[in-house]
Amino acid sequence: MGDTSQGPAPVVVLGPDEPLTHLLDRELTAGGWAGERQATVYVPSRSGPDLGEVEIAFAELARDGASRVVVLSSTEIHEPHHHHTGMVEERRLARRPGMNPLARLWLDLEEMAERLLGEMAGVTLTVLRPAPVPLPGAPDPWSRLLSGRLAVILPGHDPSIQLVAAEDLVAAIRAAFAAEETAARGTFQIVPVAVVPLRKALRLAGVRRLPLPRWLQRAGRAVLARTGFAPPGAWLDYLRYSWTASGEAAARRLGFVPTQTSAAAASQPTFRARGSRSHVPESRGAVGRGPSPAQSSRRGSHPAEPSGCLSKPPKPHPAIHAAAGGFDDWGLDPEYIARRGRDLFRFLHDRYWRIEVRGLDHVPRAGRVVLAGVHRGFMPFDGVMALHVLVKETGRYPRFLLHPTLVKFPFLFDFMTRLGGVPACRENADRILQREGMVGIYPEGIRGAFTPYRRAYRLGRFGRDEYVRMALRNRAPIVPFVTVGSAEIFPILGRLDWGWWKRLTEWPYFPIAPPFPLLPVPLPSKWHTRFLEPLDVAERHGPEDGDDPEVVRLLSLEVRQRMADAIAAMLARRPSVFYGSVFDDDEEVLEP
Repeated sequence: MGDTSQGPAPVVVLGPDEPLTHLLDRELTAGGWAGERQATVYVPSRSGPDLGEVEIAFAELARDGASRVVVLSSTEIHEPHHHHTGMVEERRLARRPGMNPLARLWLDLEEMAERLLGEMAGVTLTVLRPAPVPLPGAPDPWSRLLSGRLAVILPGHDPSIQLVAAEDLVAAIRAAFAAEETAARGTFQIVPVAVVPLRKALRLAGVRRLPLPRWLQRAGRAVLARTGFAPPGAWLDYLRYSWTASGEAAARRLGFVPTQTSAAAASQPTFRARGSRSHVPESRGAVGRGPSPAQSSRRGSHPAEPSGCLSKPPKPHPAIHAAAGGFDDWGLDPEYIARRGRDLFRFLHDRYWRIEVRGLDHVPRAGRVVLAGVHRGFMPFDGVMALHVLVKETGRYPRFLLHPTLVKFPFLFDFMTRLGGVPACRENADRILQREGMVGIYPEGIRGAFTPYRRAYRLGRFGRDEYVRMALRNRAPIVPFVTVGSAEIFPILGRLDWGWWKRLTEWPYFPIAPPFPLLPVPLPSKWHTRFLEPLDVAERHGPEDGDDPEVVRLLSLEVRQRMADAIAAMLARRPSVFYGSVFDDDEEVLEP
């Protein structure tokens, strides 16, 4: 008698995105899956889903009786914005007026999937949000950007991006099918091992950059689009700000751990070897032009395979490992810090502001630390100088929490991100501390930086005392530090309350701070920085005390008093704004 055993149940891949659909079809359908009924993967157009087409496809899936359905969404659902905190989790963002149209489309797709498929009995719906999957010759914006010869980008912006290698996406889908039904239900972000700055990704792909202002790109988009150089208007913001996502939920619930970096995905040899476009047929996957779900790819209907498909995994480019190891989740660039430390930062520290430093022995050389400082002068120079001296003398990189205005504008965005600045939020601070890192924070917030000069050395209110809570939650010592001299680089003598300026910059007001704004060059005052004895909160309190307002308030008052006393003592000994020392001769002083 013949073998009557049943083979694995089929996996059906369908959707209008032909290059990715064909690749997934080839990789997923051969082995099937372990269930009794069909499993389906739906791949919408990565240039932006056509919601009318998606609704038809989901209605057909509901009638087909598949027991497992994986719908691919995108991390582009987290719209790029200067308020984006980076490495966000799967929570759905609230709709807002003026929301990026592309992010809104992905949000609509996920809501439609939940409404039409997620509540059906017998169907396990998994929504995967992969970061972009660049394929040589594919028509989606990221593939075109990395496989062209010239990429139009925005000057002064170098966002950290995430790119997923195709093999990792295949592995994630398999993990979703293999997981128990209760674990597989829900939304999971599929992101790579590390981020890569946009410019580095283009360099790895062998693509030349053409920086053009946003207004010029919008004005000339119709012309540039015919050349293949210009992205869609809604997509421009993804070249402007970061929109990175966290993949922790996929690791925890699906057991999916990526193997490739963003740099690896960007540096496929087929990207570097031009002419790969000829290996992929022209896709009809643009919005409104895709094939119907019934015509979508199924087993046995392969056109020419994309170059670089998984049967021949790409050989890593030599720069991949350096790129992956050189940048962390928020874009810290140690090489950039080292270069500036040899020239600009060294000049400012040793010659221009002639900074004297005391108390570096109080800074732990390893383990989690919360640095709490005083920020004056409304420009971020004091944080930059603290970074410089800590890297130089301790080898550690403090991760200062940034107000959104410090990443809103071109060039300043690049500068602060490369120096390791991290958008301020509880989750980012916890991640850094749990990785045994050093978090820097100015508890007075942005208003401390804009303190009028007549009150420059009187400490203001410490906000919500979140720095104490993060120290308690993560059992990290608090090391206060103060600087005398930085308030004089731009002494704020007056203010203008222009509403349009506040909306544009998110500053509390326009400062009149000679020589700013006529000559935005800081004055060469002499600085004195002192790191104070650590406050080891873990000796007296447990993590649960982070939820006790009274404990938090008392610890914050203790830190604040220490800082105020140190400032008063230094001011009492300061002979001049521009020269002299505030430290005793027998004290250990780090000086130029």
